Amino acid sequence: MAINLTTRVTSYVDEVFTSESKKSLLTNDDFDWTGAHTIKINKVNTVGMNDYDRNGTSGKSSRYGDLEELGNEMEDLVLKKDRSFTFAIDKMDKDETQGVLAGASALARQQREVIIPEVDSYTYGVMAANAGTKVVDVTLTAENIYDEIIEGTKALDDNDVPDTGRILTVVPDVYRMMKKNTELNIDCDITAEQRAKGVIAMVDGMDVIKMTAKKMPERAGFMISHPVATVAPTKLEDYKIHQDPPGISGELVEGRIVYDAFVLDNKKMAIYYVENKATE
Repeated sequence: MAINLTTRVTSYVDEVFTSESKKSLLTNDDFDWTGAHTIKINKVNTVGMNDYDRNGTSGKSSRYGDLEELGNEMEDLVLKKDRSFTFAIDKMDKDETQGVLAGASALARQQREVIIPEVDSYTYGVMAANAGTKVVDVTLTAENIYDEIIEGTKALDDNDVPDTGRILTVVPDVYRMMKKNTELNIDCDITAEQRAKGVIAMVDGMDVIKMTAKKMPERAGFMISHPVATVAPTKLEDYKIHQDPPGISGELVEGRIVYDAFVLDNKKMAIYYVENKATE
């Protein structure tokens, strides 16, 4: 006699692993785009110093030196990313999958697995592409990683970037190199609040963030940055779940997000980006 074995289907969903966004640690949202598509910011020049002509013998128009005009340039920040998605869940599909196909959970999954990774990858790509210093000819190793990081901090020091608030972003392979370097002192004594935000350690006063390689540009090694350099606004996040809209028996899910990222021209030296030649 044949035996018919039982198959049980659960409501458990095998979710894809995702990582939380760390964008807020690396960027700022200093400008308000409410009611505007473009933000204009000013860049104002300075003038050089002169030797004061105490005796008035230089023949110049003023004892202070030749009169120069002070001017300004406008820097335009124009939002370019206007992204959207939509999908439907039939009412019977929701019922006959024990609620696995449900609008609310599907929307949350879309945010975790699609939207956040896209926004993060775009932002870090903009930062790398517009970094004030970009190193592309180095092969990172456990032996030279500390020296390369110090070169980065020196570049920021030379451009008067604030010491406090700097972030060292590394991909996992580079963090492994750091752990192997005997000269590099990795301070893992950080607060619970720092850990909750994604900080895993401190090096030379910088918070260390480990970023998955798929969110960083190709061949990424590490990046030292200060949040003051990058403006990363999200002007609109609009998500809707429509129940039984015309033409659909079930749920219609729609979403739209308007965002962008900009590296300010006068702040770009606060970003130091290193590609790892070894990954080519």
